[in-house]
Amino acid sequence: MMRQIYNGKILLPGGIWIEGGSVVVDNGTIAEVCNHSRLFDGVDTRIDAKGGYVLPGGIDMHVHGGGGHDFVEATREAFETVVGVHRRHGTTSMFPTIASATREEIRRAAEVCTRLMDEPDSGVLGLHLEGPYFQPCMVGGQMPENIRMPSPEEYVALVDEFPCIRRWDSAPELPGACDFARFITGKGIVAGLGHTIAGHSAVEAAYASGYTLATHFYNAMTTSHKEGIYKHEGTVESVFINDGINVEVIADGIHVPPVILKLIHKIKGYEKMCLVTDALSITESPDGSSYDPRVMIENGVCKLKDGSAIAGSCATMDRLIRTAATVAGIPLADVARMISETPARIMGVYDRKGSLCRGKDADIIVMDKELNLTHVMAMGRMVRIDEIMMCL
Repeated sequence: MMRQIYNGKILLPGGIWIEGGSVVVDNGTIAEVCNHSRLFDGVDTRIDAKGGYVLPGGIDMHVHGGGGHDFVEATREAFETVVGVHRRHGTTSMFPTIASATREEIRRAAEVCTRLMDEPDSGVLGLHLEGPYFQPCMVGGQMPENIRMPSPEEYVALVDEFPCIRRWDSAPELPGACDFARFITGKGIVAGLGHTIAGHSAVEAAYASGYTLATHFYNAMTTSHKEGIYKHEGTVESVFINDGINVEVIADGIHVPPVILKLIHKIKGYEKMCLVTDALSITESPDGSSYDPRVMIENGVCKLKDGSAIAGSCATMDRLIRTAATVAGIPLADVARMISETPARIMGVYDRKGSLCRGKDADIIVMDKELNLTHVMAMGRMVRIDEIMMCL
């Protein structure tokens, strides 16, 4: 089936805008991107962007759940429900995230992920393991009973059994954590540092070992602090000063205030910064239920019910875009690249995802001039946008 999106302001690779242009899709692939809105022959469906923005679909490299389901449930129903929830909000593909879990829970989720990765329309690009090798004093919303030290017996076996694992996060200061990073990066897996108290020397050692990504930057890591009467750098400052480390940011305006969002963008730039939801199962849950009974939403913020920590988020991709562009004041072209191009490059899928150009997968979102989402296309298939109750 051929579709044409016309009369839009289209974002091209390199951050270039085309006014009044068109994107033509043939089945699941972008067939043409042009600088006019002439109606093409042989098109089955035409979509008038009405002068709005035509952007690459979002790639969420850190998302746990939605619609009442969590990826750790390790069922096709859970995976498809979560993908469906986030697709309706502009995430056209994702790396399902498993929080700190038992080895068997990881195995079961990896088995489902492997099957779905073989289905091009599934939206599943690979598995992201957030933990369980984390600093016990930086657990945040993770399950404390699942936190443990890096174990070669565990991670070597999992990586060898499941090539679907594409990213794995750890606190780099833990015993054996640098050996862990050397092993997984040698297998082509992205190593993220998170839930950590690493200072400058530990971050530099981590980078030398293969850690190239800071997990939900600013959250569950230290900043400048005093020890006695003297100030010391934290993980945040150590990541800022290392030009080789990329950062992901939960851009809901809560986990990282808008001013700090703008600061991160100013220092790291769109090339080294990507936006993620870190969304939990309670996101868009039809009855307000959550896979994790410890979690609640209060004033638009996911928290542990005991009030001890922020726990993930209830954000969606369209909310990230609006917050970063309109509240933090980051240029929309950079925002759009931070939800598409940058994660695609970091995760090694830019050959087929992350930008609007001929031959790439037809993952496209259309937003009106006020940045309200109007259309989502995933692999050339339209996802209709009707009334969606958002967690604001």
